[in-house]
Amino acid sequence: MLRLIGRRLLTALPSIVGVIIVTFLLTRVLPGDPAAYFAGPAATPAAIAEVRTKLGLDRPLPEQFFSYVAGLARGDLGTSLTTGRPVMTELAARLPASAELTLAGLILSFMIAVPLGILAAIRQGSWIDHLCRVLATAGVSLPVFFTGLLLVYVFYYLTGIAPSPVGRIDVFYSPPPSVTGFYVIDALIARDFGALRAALSQLALPVATLAIFSLAPIARITRASMLGVLSSEFIRTARASGLRPTTVVITYAFRNALIPVVTTIGMVFSFLLGANVLVEKVFAWPGVGSFAIEALIASDFAPVQGFVLTMAILYILINLSIDLLYGVIDPRVRIEG
Repeated sequence: MLRLIGRRLLTALPSIVGVIIVTFLLTRVLPGDPAAYFAGPAATPAAIAEVRTKLGLDRPLPEQFFSYVAGLARGDLGTSLTTGRPVMTELAARLPASAELTLAGLILSFMIAVPLGILAAIRQGSWIDHLCRVLATAGVSLPVFFTGLLLVYVFYYLTGIAPSPVGRIDVFYSPPPSVTGFYVIDALIARDFGALRAALSQLALPVATLAIFSLAPIARITRASMLGVLSSEFIRTARASGLRPTTVVITYAFRNALIPVVTTIGMVFSFLLGANVLVEKVFAWPGVGSFAIEALIASDFAPVQGFVLTMAILYILINLSIDLLYGVIDPRVRIEG
């Protein structure tokens, strides 16, 4: 197992190096001058040149790159010019908010999509099967920001069921003492049920937005994979042996159909990390995505580079977790690896 982890991490190193190089170069060719932005609209050319010198932007590009890489080797992602704080500190403070939103959306979509896909495969051609197709089509057709705005319009503006879509917790409640950074878990640890209700109510609409976006591929892959397994010889043998239908479907069919589903969940989780950027802006969610967008507008290079590098590392860790899950689901994969 350790050998597998080490081999996967080694193969991921070129990807990390490529992300560092491409991100550095892209941030340098983006329109806008950080020195002019932070010097102010009334700054003279001499003042702008002085700010550019202080930021190190007057140095040759290779020198800037090697300075950036040297900082990465020390664990330094640079300093955000908009906040004046280290990028590592900002990402560490905001990453739990993004992780809580993404994981909650993925869990909700999994809880809906997998049973729906199984039922659609078992009752092929029924209303459940048609419902699965409609939800899958709607999920992939609606842009995530449009879904979020539509939910806000219906459940906040028209009906008033949902609270104001601003932030992670209602303004009338204080955040629970930070233990994990996840407000829901921290509120449970502190037994602050008022803060728990406030955090859950703020989570409801953004999580529903991400769940609608992500349940489509999970439901379709679950249905297709289950249909393939249910037509197998060993399933017919299991049914002929008199096993209960639940045992045949869950124990035999679903376990053999699980590997494509797990692969899709890993891919969907990666997509959600990107979709988070739009959802966080729609719901004023204080995560890393909104932080990166604000830095990009201000031509603040360091937060953008730190955000992309963090997302790349998370993507690699997700793929590694999927590879390890393959061995748990199907021991033959572990033996072959």
